[in-house]
Amino acid sequence: MVPRRIQIITQVITQLVSQLDMCNSKNACHASRATGFLHRAMQGLALAAIVGLTGLSQGAWAHAHVVSSDPAAQTSVEAPKTVRVTFDSTLEGALSKLSVVDAQGKAVTHAKGKLDASRKTLTLSLPTLAAGHYQANWVAVASDGHRTQGSIQFSVK
Repeated sequence: MVPRRIQIITQVITQLVSQLDMCNSKNACHASRATGFLHRAMQGLALAAIVGLTGLSQGAWAHAHVVSSDPAAQTSVEAPKTVRVTFDSTLEGALSKLSVVDAQGKAVTHAKGKLDASRKTLTLSLPTLAAGHYQANWVAVASDGHRTQGSIQFSVK
């Protein structure tokens, strides 16, 4: 998925290169060493820009955002055995974290969240939770290195 601005930049560069090609192929421009050098320099610059920009478009501007959670935010549920948070980007397992605290801010488990095989879902096993309010705190570091964080509040009946 290429951002729209990258598509526009690529189109402009492609048009410039094609104009330079027409200039040389139809002899419409004065052929000289300077024109030839300029033509090769523009082609090289265009190629470098296209390669660089399309490489960056693979996710250099991406941040991991929550797609879903279980329990869902602001819901009241029976005591869950796990908390799962799924993101729209692959995560770095060593840097991404999931924890759950009670209404007083005390950690309910010292276990660490685990990243599934898709590297998009963090899961944390929980002890039996008493009725009350809880907050799942997450830190997601996308595979491109961008860090996001947030929390999901839920209640146990």
